[in-house]
Amino acid sequence: MSVRPDARPAGHKPPFWRDRAKRALIFQLILVAVVAAFLIYIIGNTQANLEARGITTGFGFLSDTAGFGIGQTLIEYTSQSSYGRTFVIGLLNTLLVGGLGVLAASIIGFIVGIARLSPNWLIAKLANAYIETFRNIPLLLQIFFWYFAVLRTLPSARESMAFGEAIFLNVRGLYLPQPLFESGFGLIPATFIVAIVASIALVMWNKRRHEATGKRLPVFWMSLVIIFGLPLLVLVVTGVPVTWEMPVLRGFNFGGGITIIPEFLALWLALSIYTASFIAEIVRSGIQAIPHGQTEAAQALSLPRKLVLRLVVIPQALRVIIPPLTSQYLNLIKNSSLATAIGYPDLVSVFAGTTLNQTGQAIEVIAMTMAVYLIISLLVSMFMNWFNARVALVER
Repeated sequence: MSVRPDARPAGHKPPFWRDRAKRALIFQLILVAVVAAFLIYIIGNTQANLEARGITTGFGFLSDTAGFGIGQTLIEYTSQSSYGRTFVIGLLNTLLVGGLGVLAASIIGFIVGIARLSPNWLIAKLANAYIETFRNIPLLLQIFFWYFAVLRTLPSARESMAFGEAIFLNVRGLYLPQPLFESGFGLIPATFIVAIVASIALVMWNKRRHEATGKRLPVFWMSLVIIFGLPLLVLVVTGVPVTWEMPVLRGFNFGGGITIIPEFLALWLALSIYTASFIAEIVRSGIQAIPHGQTEAAQALSLPRKLVLRLVVIPQALRVIIPPLTSQYLNLIKNSSLATAIGYPDLVSVFAGTTLNQTGQAIEVIAMTMAVYLIISLLVSMFMNWFNARVALVER
């Protein structure tokens, strides 16, 4: 029996330099060491340059007095507040315009996307014109359009556009009545939460009942009645413990009520309309991805078109729509940083702009701003991934 020259006895280990797993581990360790050395060099070089220029580092500046005003604040703020307070103000303003933008863009996008597939020629063409117009114009130009060409051309405060005796619109913003809550009003939000929980329980019970008996209740309308009717009933029973502070013209401007500044309106409108044009195309493609047999089977059962859309098409289209929809939500939130172009006091304008210029703490301010956008994006992605997993088909 012949033996090959390169044959090795059982249990023989190859040389260290011929073991692929060990070589791969060494190369990875070398790469990590090189990256770590590069980071250490960069950090050390940065610290040396800062010390040479007499620039202090750290986050102690957050407790210093800001000394400047902010046009829109959701919490109490004065010029004597700290830079840490300006960070919170900018963050809340960013979350406000981003959250309302996501809501408005979703509603507009779904409506236009469905209208794009309407059998009505005029509606379909109008939806297509909306999509092709707004998604092909740069967002910054749309922000400028709404701010300079629309809102800045409104009349002065003395010549405001009045909607009844409570709402006024002029070049300085939109003025709305402000609710002043009295004792006992706390029952209203508590009742609203209870109504939402009851509606969710009703939907789940109706689903189990439908699977068991084939019978279905109109839970959508029942839920609306519960969610809005129950708090309204409690509001009436408690004697309506809320009064309204109306905006009143005082000199050259309005006082009292709620003021929505034109910078917010311009940014919100631009973000919502621009992003909705992309969402509309995502909705259209998601609906068209559903096999026609599904629609034909539903129509064969004589289901109305609106029920076919709500019960058959949309639930299946969501599985296609949600992943690209997540990207649009993230883009909208990040695009809100363009607010600095028109002076809306978001995080970039107030903190990474004014605060940075006054303190000179560039590294700390930019790092905090970047971390905020990263955390917001990760949270949105986590929620959308969770929702996508809930609506995805589970294989047996």
